[in-house]
Amino acid sequence: MQHQFPTLDSAGYGLAQQQRHKVLRNTYWLLALSLLPTVLGAWIGVSTGITAALRGGVGLIVFLVGSFGFMYAIEKNKHSGLGVALLLAFTFFMGLMLSRLIGSVLGYKNGAELVMTAFAGTAGVFVVMASLATVIKRDLSGMGKWLFVGVLVLLVGSVVNLFVGSTAATLAISTAVIGLFSAYMLYDIKQILDGGETNYVSATLSLYLDVYNVFQGLLALLGIFGGERE
Repeated sequence: MQHQFPTLDSAGYGLAQQQRHKVLRNTYWLLALSLLPTVLGAWIGVSTGITAALRGGVGLIVFLVGSFGFMYAIEKNKHSGLGVALLLAFTFFMGLMLSRLIGSVLGYKNGAELVMTAFAGTAGVFVVMASLATVIKRDLSGMGKWLFVGVLVLLVGSVVNLFVGSTAATLAISTAVIGLFSAYMLYDIKQILDGGETNYVSATLSLYLDVYNVFQGLLALLGIFGGERE
């Protein structure tokens, strides 16, 4: 009887690993799909200027209410097809919200190049973090609370700087955003691999926010340092 236990345990472990990799695979597919509504939303926003009026407090309120409302609805419906539909609608909304920054960067002579550089940089960060997650054996679940505190600090700093408009603060915040959400990327992928996250809709939402913020931070820095005036 003793010889049966390793066989059963290894089979169970193999099944668990298979399930985790299935969640990861579905997450990556849905994440790739979610980028399409984001691009569409950004394109519509830039083309129509529909978000141009969303400045200062008004823009902040629309963004916070819209994003947190979507995230709440997605989590409530994450076990159904409606959760996927809400996630794609959310990524369209986030594309619209991103269009002001993209439109501003595209105003530079090398704007299109900067956008593509930010996209390539974000993809590079994702590949590095995904690779690290597969080789790190240590449990990273303890990082979660510290990363969350970091997000709260950045959120407060961003709100304050929205009214102050300091370029130095923008640089500091953008740099911190890139670092923090790169770490969050590693954490979120590791959570899937370790079985801490078993729902691919929730996993996609988390990773999408990581990718979105890293891209936004990179684009802001590139616009400040690399933008060439006409």
